[in-house]
Amino acid sequence: MTLTILQPPGWQRPRGYSNGTTGEGRMVFVAGQVGWDEQEVFAPGGLVAQVARALRNIVAILREAGAEPTDLARVTWYVKDMPAFRAASEPLGRVWREIIGRHYPAMTVVGVVDFIDAGALVEIEATALVPPGRG
Repeated sequence: MTLTILQPPGWQRPRGYSNGTTGEGRMVFVAGQVGWDEQEVFAPGGLVAQVARALRNIVAILREAGAEPTDLARVTWYVKDMPAFRAASEPLGRVWREIIGRHYPAMTVVGVVDFIDAGALVEIEATALVPPGRG
């Protein structure tokens, strides 16, 4: 893999994300994915279920580009209910590891008021770097 995690000397290692990444390769930009399936039906079960579906959607788009979850360089989460997001940190971590693995790119989480898609609790966008010679 050509992606390098950036960890300045003396900084505490973040848990569940990286402060920064760098690398070489072909860039893949994944539009914000909400927690619905191919027929635009939202996953039942609330925030964690919608996050799982959004992450699976991201993986499907990455694979369409010849990329893998380990190629993720940056992920931005938009969350409608920040207290619910904070309260669900453990199950969200389990879902992340199940779908993405133990790869933690640079991440940002932003609280928002609402989404265009009624029923969405989260929207996740991503950028990946596909190593030269793959994809």
